[in-house]
Amino acid sequence: MPRLYCNAPLPVNTRLKLPTSAARHIMVLRLKPGDNVTLFNGEGGECLCKIVDMHRHSASVDILSWQARENELPYRITLTQSMPEASKMDMVIEKAVELGVARICPVESERSVVRLTEERAEKRAIRWKSIIISASEQCGRNRLIELDSLVPFRDWVKQPDDQPALMLSPYAEELLADWACRNPPQNVTLIIGPEGGFSREEEGLAIRHGIRMFSLGPRILRTETAGMAAVSALTAIWSRTERSENNQARLS
Repeated sequence: MPRLYCNAPLPVNTRLKLPTSAARHIMVLRLKPGDNVTLFNGEGGECLCKIVDMHRHSASVDILSWQARENELPYRITLTQSMPEASKMDMVIEKAVELGVARICPVESERSVVRLTEERAEKRAIRWKSIIISASEQCGRNRLIELDSLVPFRDWVKQPDDQPALMLSPYAEELLADWACRNPPQNVTLIIGPEGGFSREEEGLAIRHGIRMFSLGPRILRTETAGMAAVSALTAIWSRTERSENNQARLS
């Protein structure tokens, strides 16, 4: 069943005129009156709806029922991603949504190839929010991830945070997978450098602010690959931990 984002309240047993973007999506999918769609507004849960009226640029639905369906990880992963070149950030955001990341913090570091003016950063943010919506529609998430404003890494690292912050570095000796195996599932921040990695000065600044350095293994991954690999490693290891704990609880 098609899933559509609708930035509006979704009270059951009411008729709703869809926003232009959602109505256009219905047209593209060649749906017709009588077809069912799922709507979500990014605040959790989803609604079963039936299309009742369609015009050239508009559509209306009856909201039939609401389900408290969630598809979120039981812990929050924040991805702090240094700005990569060209459209790589688009892919990073899309895949982060699919993998369950709860928050994305784009930062500019010393070796970032892309430097955005304030105006260009605002335009990129609009595009990224659109990507977040599209990816959420596709992967089944009913909550939109948080997207922070672009800031210099040196400013971001000074912001207080109460969850472990882990930076990927080719110079690190400890493996991220080993840390995940020793620690229970928890909120965590993953920090990814740009092409060429963080400078030694930036890594030193991060260490002084309590950030720990980890490696993904002997191979050097691209910036757009490293974050996705790290998120996948954490969720795979911690999912196994959760299943083991659940099995032990049932046996006891």
